[in-house]
Amino acid sequence: MIWELDFALLIFMIFCAIAAITVRDLLHATIILSAYSLIMAVIWSEMNAVDVAFTEAAVGAGITTVLFIAAIARTGRRSSD
Repeated sequence: MIWELDFALLIFMIFCAIAAITVRDLLHATIILSAYSLIMAVIWSEMNAVDVAFTEAAVGAGITTVLFIAAIARTGRRSSD
């Protein structure tokens, strides 16, 4: 494993996690969480756990994002104070 790449992915994951809990718009939070799941899939793939990476990409970045966007479309887009 390349430690520089691992470190960069870790920093990006921390940035995504903090951004997802601080942003006020729910659609933006969903997109950020999708990016977080995609980075997790890359990390799993780099650790040679391809089956876990595929599941994370399909479920975490794929289906969950679509379901969150559908739920946001049926409700309000801004979170309450």
